[in-house]
Amino acid sequence: MSQKKYFNNINDLDSGIKRELAEGVSTRIFCGEQAMLSLVDIEPNAKGKIHSHPEEQWGFLIEGSGIRIQGDEEIEIKKGDFWQTPGGVEHGIIAGPEGAKILDVFSPPRENYKSAGSGFGS
Repeated sequence: MSQKKYFNNINDLDSGIKRELAEGVSTRIFCGEQAMLSLVDIEPNAKGKIHSHPEEQWGFLIEGSGIRIQGDEEIEIKKGDFWQTPGGVEHGIIAGPEGAKILDVFSPPRENYKSAGSGFGS
């Protein structure tokens, strides 16, 4: 069996499962058996809805800046920052003036992200 199916490129905008999370917030999702990657693109100053889910989530800010809302705190983030969000903790994001590109990792995979669609789910 060829292993090539397990390889992707961050710049291939046609790859992954596409979801429109909110106005100005879109993602491409790549799902494995135990973990899920989500490449999130956020337009300048766009806001993600405050939400929570039972899965653990790690985020890595690849490009841009913003404010990460986690629990009752607002934390400024810049390129290179990464964070952990335990399951059940309310969180969201506001992109900076240049927007943001984030790599999110979920474990286990989020069921509602295994198909194309819209919204953050719950």
